[in-house]
Amino acid sequence: MAFRTLTHDSLSEKPEGDLTHGAGTSKSSASSQADLDDVERASVPDHEAYEESTNEKLPPRVSTELNRTASRASNVLERVLTTRSIVDPGPPPDGGMKAWTQVGCGWIVIFTTWGWVNSYGAFQTYYTLNLNESASTISWIGTIQNFLTFFIGAFSGRLLDAGLFVPTLIVGSVFQVLGIFLMSVSTKYWHLMLTQGVLTGIGGGIFFTPSLGLVTTYFSSRRAFALGIATTGNAVGGIIYPVVVKELLPKLGFAWTTRVLGFLNLGLLAIVIAFMRPRLPPRKSGPVIDWSAFKEPPYAFFVAGLFFVIWAIYYTFYYVASFGVERAGLSYTSSTTLVIVINGVGVPTRVIPPFFADKVGQLNMLVPTIFFLAIVAYCWLAVHSVAGLYVFTCFYGLVSAGFQCLIPSTVASITPDMSMVGTRLGMAFSTLSFAALTGPPLGGALQSAMDGQYTGASIWAATSTLIAAVLIGAARVAKAGWKVKVKV
Repeated sequence: MAFRTLTHDSLSEKPEGDLTHGAGTSKSSASSQADLDDVERASVPDHEAYEESTNEKLPPRVSTELNRTASRASNVLERVLTTRSIVDPGPPPDGGMKAWTQVGCGWIVIFTTWGWVNSYGAFQTYYTLNLNESASTISWIGTIQNFLTFFIGAFSGRLLDAGLFVPTLIVGSVFQVLGIFLMSVSTKYWHLMLTQGVLTGIGGGIFFTPSLGLVTTYFSSRRAFALGIATTGNAVGGIIYPVVVKELLPKLGFAWTTRVLGFLNLGLLAIVIAFMRPRLPPRKSGPVIDWSAFKEPPYAFFVAGLFFVIWAIYYTFYYVASFGVERAGLSYTSSTTLVIVINGVGVPTRVIPPFFADKVGQLNMLVPTIFFLAIVAYCWLAVHSVAGLYVFTCFYGLVSAGFQCLIPSTVASITPDMSMVGTRLGMAFSTLSFAALTGPPLGGALQSAMDGQYTGASIWAATSTLIAAVLIGAARVAKAGWKVKVKV
């Protein structure tokens, strides 16, 4: 018995009327996919009978249904994990449920990264009291963590532009949470360096910069305000983490206190993974680092200024609690309150300056803010009492928060092409990473050279802030000249 194998050629022999329909007919032809399904079902008996009659083994047949299922799964994964399916998203919505949801997720991201990093002062004091290492040596744990969170942003920021935000977020979250849980079983200095310093730093660096860049793509006229709200997560995190450490450490011990923090981050980052989504299609080409940005005077001056001010800020944040113990006579518990204060008082100034920055310009708001920060930094030299220390801590926390919250929106405002914002944010943060890496140990070394006195380190930190103010002022002049009434 002869059997006919159905092919596209045999299908083409069907009458034209079977494949098309004309006007006035009540029957329409089946779709091409349905035809192929009919072909597959019709050919199965022929396929088996042919093997029986000829004793020839034909190649195994792959089901079109299986192919279709695999294709659907691949398309779903591509839509969820990448932005390749996005063609023309239009202008930024500048508001709405989805945009503000991204701000909320950005708040959580900053809470779990910089809130965590900035609360290191509580750990610094605890480690100084319990590890047989100098304060300068112990500060390297926090600075390595800080360095990696900043530095890796140069590369992870590009992943947002490439349309790979979701997998980047997942990988970074795994690294950070794993680092915190491994930190709970650490008993030696080098254990803490690898877990708290390296692992959590890498994790935060992987997803922080892309997340911040993503928020900027949803806003235009209210970008600074939206970012300001998101960056309040830094201040709130700087309150919550030290409070948890302060309250739980005497009751649960170091191991379980750290595990509580790990479960907190695990739950919060799960929310971010569920709801945070990019809106722009991937950038087709471009380098990981846009070297041409450093040829633009506004960007070059601005990033150089950031280096000097971050040098000073992180020294102050890390050592203000130690200053309280060594110079003001505070206990460890009371000194932890200083870490809470310096972070917590910044909540209003992370919202108010960005609100006005959207109206008058980012650099126009940033320049007077950093000059005021330099004045406050010099006031540390006049602190000789507990009351004076609390006043200094409050003002420094207020002004430094107002400055830091404007950094991302300022980078976005001096970036001509918004598809490059992730890359340029990453470049700026990676440059700052070297300041964060060297600032606290350098300040600690200055203290050691002066027999534990804070005077030399305080002068160095304040002067660095003043240099930063001059450089950022130069960025403003390079962008808009000496005209005062220009929004820039």
